[in-house]
Amino acid sequence: MAKDPQATPLPEAHGARELPSVTVEGYSLQLRDKDGFVGDQASQTAFRQLLERWRQRRRRKGRDPLGGVHSKDLGKRELDEALGRTEASEASDLLHGAIEAFAQELAWVIERFLRQPSWSGVERIVIGGGFPGSDVGERAVLQAAAILQHMKVSVELARICHEPDDGGLLGWVHLVPPPLLKGHDAILALDIGGTNVRCGIVKLRRKRAPDLSKAKVVRREKWRHADERPSRTLLIDRLAEMLEAQIRYGRKKGIRLAPFIGIACPGLIRKDGSISRGAQNLPGDWDGDSFHLPSELCKRIPMIAGAPTMALMHNDAVVQGLSELPFMQDVKRWAVLTIGTGLGNASYTNKSK
Repeated sequence: MAKDPQATPLPEAHGARELPSVTVEGYSLQLRDKDGFVGDQASQTAFRQLLERWRQRRRRKGRDPLGGVHSKDLGKRELDEALGRTEASEASDLLHGAIEAFAQELAWVIERFLRQPSWSGVERIVIGGGFPGSDVGERAVLQAAAILQHMKVSVELARICHEPDDGGLLGWVHLVPPPLLKGHDAILALDIGGTNVRCGIVKLRRKRAPDLSKAKVVRREKWRHADERPSRTLLIDRLAEMLEAQIRYGRKKGIRLAPFIGIACPGLIRKDGSISRGAQNLPGDWDGDSFHLPSELCKRIPMIAGAPTMALMHNDAVVQGLSELPFMQDVKRWAVLTIGTGLGNASYTNKSK
C-alpha cells in the first residue's frame, strides 16, 4: 500500500524500541495455555466475567445482592459503593470473593510473565489502565501483591502516579522526535482502547522539569465508542473531529502545538505504522497491510500550525508505561500492565542504570 509521505518522514519511527534513555524490551506479550491467552485472565473483562459467575452461583441459592443488571454493565461507582458499605452485606461479601479470585489470577499471570526473557530481572511493575482506578481494582492489585509476596516472587507492584486517562497521552512526550518541538510547547495525542478513545493536548513544561516529569494534559476529551459501535471509517472520522477540536482550542488559548499527532493503539505495531496483530477489540479490520491509521489521519489533518503533520503510532501499553519513565530511575528493569478491556503489557530497561 502506498503511504502518505507526510505520515512517516522517519521510516522506522513507528513502534520504536530504542529511545534515548530507555529500551523497550518487549510488549504485547502473548502467552498461551490450554484455555487461551494467559493475559486474558487478568483483564477487566475477565473480572466482570468472574464476578458474573459468582453471582450466578448466588442466584441458584436465592437473591442476587447486586440486582438484575449483568456484571459487564455495572458501573465502577456501583461496585465501589457495594464494596465500601461499612456494615456486613451480601453484596460486599460477594465482591470480596470475586476480588480474591481475580487477584490470584493476576498474580499467576505476573509470575508467568516474569519467566519470559523480555521480563527477566523486572524489579517493579506499574499497574495502569482503567481498572486500578476504582476501589475494587485497587483492592485486587493490593491482594495480588500480597499473593506474590507469599509465593516468594520478588517484584514490586506500583500504581500509576497520575490519572489513568492521562497515561496513554503523557507517554508521547518521550516519543516525539525532538526536531518537531522547536518553537512549540505542546503536542496532540490519541489513546485508542477497546472501549474508550481519549484525545488531548499535552504540554511538555520543560522549563519546570527537563526530564518531562511535569508534563501535563491540559485538555482531554473522552469518547466511549464501544456504546456506539461505529464502523472503522466512522471511528477515524470521529478521531479527526476530536483532534480538530483540540487544535481550535490550542489556537484560541495561544498554545504552540507541534505539527505532530501521537497515536497509542492496541496491538503489535510494525515499523511502517501498520498493525500486525492484537487489535481485535477495535471496530473493523485494523490488522494487516491494507490499513494505515497514521496516513488516514494525516489525510484529514494535513497541516498543524502551518506545517505538515507527522503522525506516529505505538502500542498503548508502551506509551502508558513511558508516562512513568521519570519516576522509574531508581530501578534498572521495570514493566507496565494496563488492566482494561484487555491486558496490555510492556517491559523496559533504563540505559542510565
